[in-house]
Amino acid sequence: MEIILKEDIIGLGYKNDIVNVKSGYGRNYLIPQGKGVIASPSAKKILAENLKQQAHKLAAIKAAAEQKAEALKEVALVIAAKVSATGVTYGSVGASKVAEELAKLGFDIDRKIITMSDAKRVGDYEATIHFHKEVEVKVPVKVVAENAPAPVQEAPVEEAPEAETPAAE
Repeated sequence: MEIILKEDIIGLGYKNDIVNVKSGYGRNYLIPQGKGVIASPSAKKILAENLKQQAHKLAAIKAAAEQKAEALKEVALVIAAKVSATGVTYGSVGASKVAEELAKLGFDIDRKIITMSDAKRVGDYEATIHFHKEVEVKVPVKVVAENAPAPVQEAPVEEAPEAETPAAE
């Protein structure tokens, strides 16, 4: 069954895309929710005409998405989570946590456009932010234990006395 999407659906397609879906998914979810319409020949003609008329608006939307993506190029997130002794997190770090951390940095990004496999262990991960169908940004996410910053702060303290000892001698 061919459907014309009325909004972006991550994993399926973007607004105004024509996608093939199983008939049950189209009839029972996409069409009743207002997320798509059946791609009849007349609906395809209307879509083509609308896209032709909105070409300049779509270019402006893409330019805005590229600007947001450029602002996020240099961002790297460090998320502190409660961790067990084996390095497994209590709960998981997912797209909503990434959106919260980005909001703290001043980026207002909806969690629905962020895709990330749930992080259930301490380590490095990657979140993908889909601003536009042609504009995506990959943001590195490092999950650390909440108590991990304390040992990191102790290391410079140990180096400082070593630096003073040669100066005293």
